[in-house]
Amino acid sequence: MSLLHFINKRPLCGPYPEGLEQIYFGMGCFWGAERLFWQTGGVWVSSVGYGGGHTASPNYQNVCSGDTGHAELVHVVFSPDILPLAELLKLFFENHDPTQGNRQGNDIGNQYRSLIGITNAGQKKQAEKAKAIYNEAYKNADKNPITTEIIKLDKYYLAEDYHQQYLAKNPNGYCGLKGTGIQCAIS
Repeated sequence: MSLLHFINKRPLCGPYPEGLEQIYFGMGCFWGAERLFWQTGGVWVSSVGYGGGHTASPNYQNVCSGDTGHAELVHVVFSPDILPLAELLKLFFENHDPTQGNRQGNDIGNQYRSLIGITNAGQKKQAEKAKAIYNEAYKNADKNPITTEIIKLDKYYLAEDYHQQYLAKNPNGYCGLKGTGIQCAIS
């Protein structure tokens, strides 16, 4: 397995430069979500993997079975000086449907759930604030409530090499991301 990002050649698993932060996003199929983040200025490196479940060392096949409890996640390493967390949260909430529970569009199963994996208390506070702001906007638009989980992510398992930066390697591949049209200011 290559442990370097296919596009920017930076290490997927660190070490990372000082001053960077890490966060994890589950937005359905991780291929399109990862592309969204690697194309965003201020993201140092991204990878795809599994987290939020109960099985050690999951792989794509057993995560897709639904038995592991893991979600497909994008690991985002970013510079908060260039890209504030509020901007990442805005990208997260506006580029998938956070109301669908265990699915995104035609992708059905708990591995496709909406999830924010935080790594510190400051991220938790900002993620909860953003979720509340978007939840109010959804309510005002007569849409379903947001189901996004916000959890402290203790374990992240890197997905298989062929999933890493999949849409750079397969430009016509499946993306799956669809926004809902709900936009908010969060700072």
